[in-house]
Amino acid sequence: MSDSDLVSRHCQACEGGVAPLDAAETTRLLNKLASDWSVDVSGKVISRSYQFKNFYQTIAFVNAVAWIANQEDHHPDLEVSYKTCKVLYSTHSIGGLSENDFICAAKIDALLRSGM
Repeated sequence: MSDSDLVSRHCQACEGGVAPLDAAETTRLLNKLASDWSVDVSGKVISRSYQFKNFYQTIAFVNAVAWIANQEDHHPDLEVSYKTCKVLYSTHSIGGLSENDFICAAKIDALLRSGM
C-alpha cells in the first residue's frame, strides 16, 4: 500500500470492539506518510506540526483539515497558534491508532503537495 493507496481510501466507522494497530502495522503505515509525522511514546497518537507564513495561511490550513475531517467523519485534535498548527490523530473509540488515522494524515499530505 502506497501513500496514494491511503489517499484513495475512505475511513470506515470504528465504534470499538476493534483492536488498535500493533507497533509493526503502525510503523508500516507511518512509512507511507511524509517523514514529519511521528508516533508518540505511547504508540497511540500520530502527529505532525505545520509552519505557515502568517495567521491567515494557518487558518486556511485548519479549514482544509476540517473539510477532510468532515468528509471522512474522522476528526483530529488540532493545536493552533499564529503561524503553527499541530495535527494529532488517534482513534479514541478503540484507545489507539486505526488505519483511519493514516488515511486522513495521507490526505493532508496530498493536500499540501497540491499547493493548497
